[in-house]
Amino acid sequence: MALQQFAPIAVMIVMAVALTFIILVISRIFGPYRPTSRKNAPYESGMKPIGPGTRRMPVKFYLVAVLFILFDIEVIFFLPYAVVLRDLGIYGLVTMGLFLFILTVGLVYEWKKGALEWE
Repeated sequence: MALQQFAPIAVMIVMAVALTFIILVISRIFGPYRPTSRKNAPYESGMKPIGPGTRRMPVKFYLVAVLFILFDIEVIFFLPYAVVLRDLGIYGLVTMGLFLFILTVGLVYEWKKGALEWE
């Protein structure tokens, strides 16, 4: 009895898998398929790759990503806080202060690492 409520989900999953296979088969039958060694290469623009496929990424990209996440999370959590500011009282103020402190520590870390200075 309890599994009957999941029947529509199961039907939808089966239909999605069946439709996927149908589309793949139809595209294989009617679509152009002329593989060459150049087309089957991992870098599939038709050009020969230059250099190794795996390169070391500079730490600068990691620092920029952390900085983006830091400010993105800040903006996401400030809006709901601003909406219910009066209802939260002193507890909300202390909680948001702790949150801002953690974000400030992250910003200082990024600043000391030089992520704010792009060359």
